[in-house]
Amino acid sequence: MRGVTQQPVPVDELPLLDDLMPWSVAPLRLGRSWIVAPDRRTLRARWDRLAAARGAEREALFRSSRARTPASSVAALPGQRTGTVRLAREPGPCPEPVRLAHGPFDEQWLLPDHRLIDAARPELWRVADEHQLFAVEQGYVPGAAGPALLVTAALPDGRSPAGRPGRIRPLFRRPGGLEPNLAPGLLRLLATRYGLGVGPADLVAWAVAAGVPSPAGCRVPLPADREVWVAGVALGSALVEVQLRGARGGERPRLPGGRRPYVRAAVPARPRVLAYDPGEEALSLDEGRISPVPAGAWEFEVGGARMVEQWFAHRTAPAEPGSLEAIGPSAWPQEWTSELLELITVLALLAEREPERRALTAHAVASGLGRGALRAAGVLPVPDGARRPASVLDHQEEGPEGQFMLL
Repeated sequence: MRGVTQQPVPVDELPLLDDLMPWSVAPLRLGRSWIVAPDRRTLRARWDRLAAARGAEREALFRSSRARTPASSVAALPGQRTGTVRLAREPGPCPEPVRLAHGPFDEQWLLPDHRLIDAARPELWRVADEHQLFAVEQGYVPGAAGPALLVTAALPDGRSPAGRPGRIRPLFRRPGGLEPNLAPGLLRLLATRYGLGVGPADLVAWAVAAGVPSPAGCRVPLPADREVWVAGVALGSALVEVQLRGARGGERPRLPGGRRPYVRAAVPARPRVLAYDPGEEALSLDEGRISPVPAGAWEFEVGGARMVEQWFAHRTAPAEPGSLEAIGPSAWPQEWTSELLELITVLALLAEREPERRALTAHAVASGLGRGALRAAGVLPVPDGARRPASVLDHQEEGPEGQFMLL
């Protein structure tokens, strides 16, 4: 990368992702853990158990909160065909589970029923479609390793392993991949500066490659040098493709032959202990064994938490007997093993590029454009309207008790 003579910009003057992608949504507040599970069969079994209960038993199973009880009257979630009749009166059929990015690198399933979710963030559901990508800021943890920004095609809950939650930033403000969620004039400024076309996906790729965690949020240094920008976009695009795991027309991540993880000994019905042998590059789930597992995959952290360990804990943590959370598979499903192999692959591929990402970030920080340059170009301050959801409500949505409202 070619050096520049520009004076380094103080870190606190580097642009925030909030400057570049101004519309953001707070993480979902689910309110009850039983509405999320690693497999759809579990969610349907839990729903059937809840629907079969009556009165006080149903309320106890439901786990009421200040925001939701079985008597709550709420509108339907946008895009979802779920009931709006009070749950205490008529649960209705089980909602079709939808894919949920349940924190970093853990795709699970969610019952998409507004009667079950304390704060579902309907504005996110309105723009979630086959064109949408979500940039998810990770909560800041001083001294913790790991990326500041992740990307997913699944609806994210914004959950953070530790520290304060981050923010969810859709790439597009409207369905159909329309109206990028970017500061007005930003793409034009970058295209002029670098002398090439710059699209919304390029900006997200750059942010994934060069994002820097800070107490104020993810900071995104914008380089003065065209070659640095091109290299960063290429690196970030590769990282995004790995994180998307084949969504949006991409290829599923794969390690080269000879380095792909395989099941060497079958995972038992109820594994309890997860362990890693760095010498053998082997992951043990009790007597189950997977190898090779690169050390980079095992050690990969977000917010101070190891992703493989967290993924395993989400599937093996004990639940209160008699609760809906206690309903789950009677034995370790084969699809969980397949998902674990893919998780190892994803983390290994990202870990391989981490030294390159850190070098790029250091270079960009040392030669980046400050917020002053964005102010001088008229990109900052961002208009208030760009920080609010776009008006996409041109159709009827079902309100409480089956009433329709035109929004």
